[in-house]
Amino acid sequence: MFKTCTCCNHSWAARSDFLRDRGITIVGYQASFDDTRPGLFLFNHSCRTTLAIQAGLFADLSTGPIYPDTKTGGPECPGLCLREDELGPCPARCKFARIREVIQVIKNHEKS
Repeated sequence: MFKTCTCCNHSWAARSDFLRDRGITIVGYQASFDDTRPGLFLFNHSCRTTLAIQAGLFADLSTGPIYPDTKTGGPECPGLCLREDELGPCPARCKFARIREVIQVIKNHEKS
């Protein structure tokens, strides 16, 4: 089981089922700048609840480069990860740019 809705108990057997569901919309990303815990993607479900899912469960959706350094707060950082509802891609060569790419893949995933 990939995920069960905490409000209506609807279940998705696989991540692909979850991403194809028309009742699911990505609405945010809660960054974690601590390497010991992952950031969270926030999804709204059609039953009017928000589901938080560890971003690492979607990491393989990115095909872009992996940058080893964090640029958060530096001159290259546009601050996207600091705003939960900001879902745009990041131009910085930062390890979190990969997360921003995954968000774009999720947003553009085909719904059935």
